[in-house]
Amino acid sequence: MSTSNMVRIAVMAGDGIGPEVTDVTVALLERLAKRHGLGLAAERLAAGAFVYRETGSAMSEETFRRAEAADAILLGAMGWPGIRASDGTELAPQIDLRVRLGLYAGVRPIRTIPGVPTALADPRAAGIDFVVLRESTEGLFFSRRQGEVREDREARETLRITRETTTRLAHFAFRLAAERAARLGRPGRVTLVDKANVFRAFAFMRRVFDEAATEHADIAADHHYVDAMALDLVRRPWDFDVLPTENMFGDILSDLAAGLIGGMGFAPSADIGDNHAVFQPSHGTAPDIAGQGIANPTAMLLSAAMMLDWLAGRGAGEKWREAARELEKAVDGAFAAGLRTHDIGGGDGTAAAAKAVAERLQL
Repeated sequence: MSTSNMVRIAVMAGDGIGPEVTDVTVALLERLAKRHGLGLAAERLAAGAFVYRETGSAMSEETFRRAEAADAILLGAMGWPGIRASDGTELAPQIDLRVRLGLYAGVRPIRTIPGVPTALADPRAAGIDFVVLRESTEGLFFSRRQGEVREDREARETLRITRETTTRLAHFAFRLAAERAARLGRPGRVTLVDKANVFRAFAFMRRVFDEAATEHADIAADHHYVDAMALDLVRRPWDFDVLPTENMFGDILSDLAAGLIGGMGFAPSADIGDNHAVFQPSHGTAPDIAGQGIANPTAMLLSAAMMLDWLAGRGAGEKWREAARELEKAVDGAFAAGLRTHDIGGGDGTAAAAKAVAERLQL
């Protein structure tokens, strides 16, 4: 945390709908911060696929250093289908941030918002509230940019699971479950999602997780195979709480889970390490709707609320947590009162959605 009274946020709007949802969110944040007397300063930094096309680098070293020095990073979305690296992959500087800043805990809350239609007809769907906890620095993503294509006949990638990172992720999961239990008034539960019946790496991950679980006897701990979890997130998602898992599994399951609560426009996320954190919507740059003013900013607004709450826990003060709760409640209130964005069949665009939330905040 900054030694001054001013908290500095590095803002990377990125590509596609990234700038659209970022602009309305930062504008709302600045007004909310002013009302709560929070010293918030936002610094805009350029990064992403279009920056790569212009400069040859998706994120310059200077940009990275300025982001690293900030108290938190707020990121829109990055990448563009027609702009690719020499190996054919899309540009993803957000992954570089996770690795370089050690952001091992990818926190992806999945929660039903009042008024937003769910994919399941079961009335229990109104109580969906769990977290996919994606390990964000290793797993199959460890071999990003290191994979081999051998003589145009086969390709190989390497999955890596380490004791150190798995232990940190497990303890993070149990702490998160304890916090949620206290806030929600229900028992906490941590379910490791793996494929330990087939792969040694996941059997190892399970063993390390079980060792960590012995230090958190107040929180229930169990396991689920990833294929069974994909099934049960559709059959009974209300039964789960905190789901730590490997990088690729978390990437896939969090998208499936977002589909339960209205889509990616309602899925915020945070990538958290011991000293840094990036907050961004789980969705991508949505080239099909970019520039039309119809992108749903909810995931970005809720990511900003997560950022305020994290900053409070880092010593910024209780007013930051109050602002976080107020923003989250305003989002819920706006949809409960009839806000309907385009992605759920409504006619409210990006600006209209942000305005509806601002009105609930009385800004």
